[in-house]
Order: sequence, then C-alpha cells, then structure tokens
Amino acid sequence: MNLEPLWQSGPVISTHATVAVIALFTGAIQLALPKGTSLHRGTGAVWVILMGIVAITGFWIHELRQFGFFSWIHLLSILTLVVLVRSIMLVRSGRIKAHRMSMAMLYFLGLVLTGMFTLLPGRVMHSVFFGG
Repeated sequence: MNLEPLWQSGPVISTHATVAVIALFTGAIQLALPKGTSLHRGTGAVWVILMGIVAITGFWIHELRQFGFFSWIHLLSILTLVVLVRSIMLVRSGRIKAHRMSMAMLYFLGLVLTGMFTLLPGRVMHSVFFGG
C-alpha cells in the first residue's frame, strides 16, 4: 500500500477518501452493534456525520465529468444526503425497520459498492492499494 497517490490527489480527494474509509469501518462496527442502545445511537450519529462529509466533498470531485462538469458521483452525493435525512426522520418517527433498511442499503450501496469502483485501474485508490 502506498498513500502517496492519495496525498498527491489534493485535499478534496484525500479528505473524501480518508473519511470514506473511516465511515466504512465505523459502519461495519455499527451494523455489528446491538441496536437501540446509546452506543448504537452515538456511533450512528458519528457515521451520519462521516457520510455527510463524504457526500459534501464529493461535490468538489470533477475528474470523471460524464455530464459536462458533473458525473454520477454528484448524483450519489445528493442521494446520500437525502437518504441520511430520511433515515433520521424514519427513526425519530418510530419506523425502525425502514430506518434499518435505509441505512444498511446506504452502507452497502453508498460505501461498499462505490468503494469497489474506486479500486478500478486508473483510479487513485487503485494506485494506493495496487500501485501504478
């Protein structure tokens, strides 16, 4: 593993990727914790903040440019913020099952699946983990 390509990619991408990795591990812990406890709520709040940072920094990543200045990552950033807000509203209204499903889907689709795409050749994270 070589972190140099990540640091050379600039502050936005390095922040985005670093926070995403922290969110990946925090989310895994969150999914393993007993639900409904104060630890679950605290870890969940941290995870929501991390995911918010990942989504917001995504708005300043413009390397792909599939739709003019924008790409699918910008749509994913919007969707992530919407799902985070909706999931908080769901749990506060007592719709625990919907909250659980919404957050789990965001974890697996928004972090795990998209994280796998960052490992494709030519991407910064591919260089970090596999070299050139």
